[in-house]
Amino acid sequence: MNRRALSGLTAAFVSMEGALYAAFLALDLTGQGGRTVPIKYAGVLLCLAFSLLGEDRLAPAALALTAGADWFLLVRGDRYIVGIALFLAVQTVYLVRLRRAGAGKGYLLRAGLALGAGLAVCAAGLGSAVNLLAALYFSQLLSNTLLAWTLRGRRWRVFALGLTLFVGCDACVGLFNTLPPSAPAYRFASVGMWLFYLPSQVLIALSALPEKEEPI
Repeated sequence: MNRRALSGLTAAFVSMEGALYAAFLALDLTGQGGRTVPIKYAGVLLCLAFSLLGEDRLAPAALALTAGADWFLLVRGDRYIVGIALFLAVQTVYLVRLRRAGAGKGYLLRAGLALGAGLAVCAAGLGSAVNLLAALYFSQLLSNTLLAWTLRGRRWRVFALGLTLFVGCDACVGLFNTLPPSAPAYRFASVGMWLFYLPSQVLIALSALPEKEEPI
C-alpha cells in the first residue's frame, strides 16, 4: 500500500475512533453506560482491523487476544478468569515485541512487581484466584510500560504512551472494583476505565504502522 493511501486510512481510522469515543463517553457521563457495550467493542475491533495494515505482526496478534479478553469481560461479563488470562497473554506478546525491538529483559523487575502485587492483594484480604491473576497481569503490564519507555523512535513512543494509558485504565478498574459507590473517586473510575482504555488501544494499533507513517 502506498504512503498516501495508508495516510488516508490512518486519518479515517482516527476519525472513526474519535466518533465512537465521543459517543460512549457522552452515554457514560449521562448515566447510560449500559448502552455503550456495542460501541466500545466496535472500537476494539476497529483497532484490530487497522493494525493489520501495518508491518508489525505481533501487534495484531496482541490486539486479537485483547478483543477476546474484552468479549469475556465486556460483552459477556461472566468469564473473568478467562478474560484476565487473555490479557496476561497480551502482555506476553508485548514482551516479545519489546525484546525484538531491543528492550532489556527486565526479569528482576517483572518478578519484583509480580511478588509485590501479589503480597499487596493478600495483605488487603483480597487474595482470591481472580484477584491474584489480575495482580500478576497488572505487574506485567507495568513492567512492559517501563521497558517501552526505554526504546527510541516514534513508533516506540506511541507504543509506550499507549501502554501508559492502559495502566491508567487498569488503575481505574482496580478502584472501581474496590471502592464503595459512595466514594468520590468511584464515579471517576467508572468513566475513567474507558476514558483511558480506547485511546490506549488506538495508539497501540498506530504503533504497528511503518515508522514513517506514524502520525505522532
